[in-house]
Amino acid sequence: MNTIDYFKLQAKNLHRDFKTQTPLINKTTGGFQYEYSPKYFQIYDIISDFDIDEENFTLMNAQHVIANIAGFDKWNILIKVSESELQLAKLLFENQDKIDLISWNFYIADAQSMNENELDAEIQVEIFKQVVIEDNIFNMVIDSYLIKEYY
Repeated sequence: MNTIDYFKLQAKNLHRDFKTQTPLINKTTGGFQYEYSPKYFQIYDIISDFDIDEENFTLMNAQHVIANIAGFDKWNILIKVSESELQLAKLLFENQDKIDLISWNFYIADAQSMNENELDAEIQVEIFKQVVIEDNIFNMVIDSYLIKEYY
């Protein structure tokens, strides 16, 4: 599966999780709240962090959220970047329980500052594989938008 197809699948999985929505009546306000039975994503965290309109969540919205989690402002940007940038985004997406996007960006900015040289996506992929996957130097246990059984 190529990387774009991987992110398309993630968007479809997120949309599938939203479709598990069941309305519940809020006894206090009389309005609706929703309950979910997600398989792939921590839906409640995504709703909160991305200010999701639970009544109008489309596949297009899911694509936008996936792009944001992968480090891009929009889906259209994600589908137009280089293969190395997509590979890095996929690594960040799959390893979000080990390092978050902000920490990674700080780490790379620090490395670039020390080397007085910009590190392209291809080099960042190799660094990521070494320090996050192989060496696990960050030793972080952070919340992930993915459900643990999924990855």
